[in-house]
Amino acid sequence: MPSPFQGEGRGEGSFFKKISFKIEFTITLVHYLIIRKIMLRIILTLLVIFSFATKVQADDVYQSPEEFIKQAFGGATPPVKTLQLPTNFNSEINKIMDRQYDLGKPKYWEKDGRTAWILEEIGKVKPITTGVVISDDKIERLKVLIYRESHGWEVKHDFFTDQFKGLGLKDSGKLTGYIDNVSGATMSVDALRNIGELALFLHKNRNK
Repeated sequence: MPSPFQGEGRGEGSFFKKISFKIEFTITLVHYLIIRKIMLRIILTLLVIFSFATKVQADDVYQSPEEFIKQAFGGATPPVKTLQLPTNFNSEINKIMDRQYDLGKPKYWEKDGRTAWILEEIGKVKPITTGVVISDDKIERLKVLIYRESHGWEVKHDFFTDQFKGLGLKDSGKLTGYIDNVSGATMSVDALRNIGELALFLHKNRNK
């Protein structure tokens, strides 16, 4: 004869199974949410690291403009001057830079006829900040100060920039000497060549 409690036992068993399933589901959901949160933190951390690494790579500072100017004048930085050329010089500047170039009002430093300039020109997509010292209408020193491109950084080395020493400016607005190209850095080479020519042009016409 069946027990009068059999039906109740089955009901309790089914009830506990449901409770057990809900607990297991809740635990699984909690685990999932915890893992998801951890993964999101890892992804965000990697993105921050990648962004920082990219920024560091794109902004290589070899020397600050202030230090370059100070070094150019033996530690005694002369007063800064602002150059404002007549508008009729714009076409010559654009010819030197091989494009429409916004010169603005460049600042320079001068002592005993030597001038120092901080100029920028775009390499491939980003500007290259360069320091140039001019003496006796010739380049005394040209140095890459801040390089922002991901390629072509070879132009920062002395073996490349030393080529500019002693070069002057032809009547055509081009350098008096040839600058060797660097494989994979053609645009950066062109940018520095243009900066050298521009610095010589500005030095020559600074008092006009």
